[in-house]
Amino acid sequence: MAEDMSIASYLAQGGKLTNPSNVPPRYRAELLKLMATFVDSELAGAAGFADIINEGPGIKARIAAAKIVLEKTDNADKVLQIMGDFGADTEAYADHHPWTARLERSADIGQSRSKHDMRLAVFNYPLEGWTDAVVMNLLMGRAVTVQLGELSRVSYQPLAEAFRAILPIEARHAELAEEGLTQLVQHGEAPQAQESVNYWWPRVAASFGAEGSEKFEGLAAMGLRHTQNADLRSQWEKDAGAILKGLSLAAMS
Repeated sequence: MAEDMSIASYLAQGGKLTNPSNVPPRYRAELLKLMATFVDSELAGAAGFADIINEGPGIKARIAAAKIVLEKTDNADKVLQIMGDFGADTEAYADHHPWTARLERSADIGQSRSKHDMRLAVFNYPLEGWTDAVVMNLLMGRAVTVQLGELSRVSYQPLAEAFRAILPIEARHAELAEEGLTQLVQHGEAPQAQESVNYWWPRVAASFGAEGSEKFEGLAAMGLRHTQNADLRSQWEKDAGAILKGLSLAAMS
């Protein structure tokens, strides 16, 4: 960065930051919010899926589910360690939130966050059995893959590198869910799977945030966002919709 260039101008021109010591206050606040959302969503997602492991149809399915829980927790830890560079208490963090807490199945909170933590709204809803869990993990797994593609470009370099390392792991989780759903459909679970798609589709879609978010321009100027929410959601709808169509299931319009 040139000596006569402000950090704001540097970031607006695509510059990267690598150390907490030269991070402006607003940038720090938005970066921590971004990291907390990811960490809390991973921990809440892992906690919810852990409760369903023993409903898996066979040892291999349960091993795959247990591995997903392990890897999501490890992914959360990767980002939590970066939060620690900014002063977060990494030792106590995971113990101070009710990660298994869920709302009633019939609740509809849109994009609202939990009063306990920063998890995405979708992780406040409960899973109902194995098929429901597989459908949710497929739809959300494809969403996370799209969202991580965006997050891998953030201007805080250590975090971008962490997200790039996490992306193929989360992509594999979505692949495992697709394989699991394929088997369920082949064994006559298509009607139940469609009910789950109808339930989870709008809730996963809401995880992309509001279209035309007023905050986008400010975040983009700091290099923390690059693609509009509507475009990310459209990419997910295309990807997830194609997978469902291949299984003779219907995405919600």
